[in-house]
Amino acid sequence: MAARRRVGRTSLAIDNLRAYVILLVLAFHSSLAYLAFLPAHPFAFASPPFEWVAFPIIDHDRSIGLELFCAWQDVFLMTLFFFLSGLFTWPSLKRKGVAAFVGDRMQRLGLPFALVVGLLMPVAQYPTYLQTAIEPGIGAYIRAFLALPLWPCGPMWFLWLLLGADLFAAGLYVIAPDWGDRLGRMAEVAETRPVRYLAGLLAASAIAYVPLALAFTPEAWGEVGPFSLQLSRPLHYAVYFFAGAGLGAFGIERGLLGPEGALVKYWRMWLGLALGTFALWLGVTALTVEAQSRVSAGLQIIDDLSFVLACFGNCLGILALTLRFAAKWQRWLDSLKQDAYGMYLVHYLFVIWLQYALLPPNLPAIVKAGTVFIGTLALSWGTTAAWRRLPALAASIAVSRRAAARPP
Repeated sequence: MAARRRVGRTSLAIDNLRAYVILLVLAFHSSLAYLAFLPAHPFAFASPPFEWVAFPIIDHDRSIGLELFCAWQDVFLMTLFFFLSGLFTWPSLKRKGVAAFVGDRMQRLGLPFALVVGLLMPVAQYPTYLQTAIEPGIGAYIRAFLALPLWPCGPMWFLWLLLGADLFAAGLYVIAPDWGDRLGRMAEVAETRPVRYLAGLLAASAIAYVPLALAFTPEAWGEVGPFSLQLSRPLHYAVYFFAGAGLGAFGIERGLLGPEGALVKYWRMWLGLALGTFALWLGVTALTVEAQSRVSAGLQIIDDLSFVLACFGNCLGILALTLRFAAKWQRWLDSLKQDAYGMYLVHYLFVIWLQYALLPPNLPAIVKAGTVFIGTLALSWGTTAAWRRLPALAASIAVSRRAAARPP
């Protein structure tokens, strides 16, 4: 109890948010098989462009509601992950030094990426192969898998891209040991002039995103071996990662994220902005989809800008609601926070197999998605809790029970 009293409201709220988002991730992947826009039949396993990488199972039961739910998460969730990761980068780098920081990141991100992608992903994707397989045997699957020009990594792409951001931050520390403090001084503007700071963040994210979206399209992915990324977004993620690093260097218990900051004070406005910008993005994107190949450059730029605005609005809206209402200790969250990272690592295996098992019955899509979510939550949570008892794995998948950040 004493430890919890020493933690500031913002630190506790952010710590809770990092647990809540794992539930969103599980719900997102549990819903992907039931989106209304998917084709009538599953994608062929051995045929380019290998779209099954994004949609490994395609069910005949569909829901437009689940499609909207997944579209909402796609707009902001991974960007928010990079922002939250950035918040603790500078304090950790200063405290540990470059060598220890890089070693820690390799153990926490690099090693799990290699193990999950190398060992779990081939097992996870077997049901994907079975949907369209002429030879359903395991031997035929192994041959087909090894013949692929890529090694599917599923949602683990986030780990290697975040590791790249951390290594870049560490390299920058060698060249400019005060880069975080400089960003912190820049973030100080957010305390006295939040509009100016947030306008700069919005402009920077637009500059980072729009040119790449125009060059590659917003949906295009690139794969090299086990490394994949959405080609329009790496610089966009970098902007939010270093924005988080600057606010973390300044101190998250004050300024924009503080209990008296602009996000908490005007949380109703941020909620309205989140809803309004998401609706705007939906409307503009619907126009571009309807136009298909005839979409004009002007409309495409407007669509790309609407994504930037919707991402900005929903990231800040979620942060505002969290800081306003989630700064409370809750007993059930302790275990979830302890196991959230491990659940992220293993959940995709259970998602795909459960979706495959639910293909035969005719049930409402929302029932199937809910069943997959509950099953995945129970199985991934139980698996992680068991693995955490193994000393060799505990350091890589578990989170300390202490609060994630202490107030400065």
